Amino acid sequence: MFLGTYTPKLDDKGRFFLPAKFREELADGLVITRSQEHSLAIYPMATFAEMTKQVTTAPSTLKQVRDFQRMLAAGASDEVPDKQGRLTIPPMLRAYAGLESKIVVIGAINRLEVWDEAAWQRYMAEQEPGFAELNDQILPDFGTVGSDG
Repeated sequence: MFLGTYTPKLDDKGRFFLPAKFREELADGLVITRSQEHSLAIYPMATFAEMTKQVTTAPSTLKQVRDFQRMLAAGASDEVPDKQGRLTIPPMLRAYAGLESKIVVIGAINRLEVWDEAAWQRYMAEQEPGFAELNDQILPDFGTVGSDG
């Protein structure tokens, strides 16, 4: 499970150090792809393969399915971190997410997400007020999570 917030720096070659606690799980390979809100998602290879099973079993006669398959595959790159635990983000994906130097890597349960630092701060500011309401809708049986009230 991926949890937490990390602030590694992106070097001039588009590399950053994966958080140490996730390196073993991602050491054999991963898929990095475009995600929503102009962030990137990093999936362990097995998780991505499981996710794509659903996509490949959907009928490609539906335009929405074809569109999703194309967008997902065209924006994905399979990668292996180097021996120091660094991951290179391909230029196309760096451009999509607006990544330059200051980035934020967050754990999002089944994946990591990579955000431009300023974009993440804006997103957090926008989402924080509605977090308790979302909690009530998504996890109604678990009480309030991550809130003072």
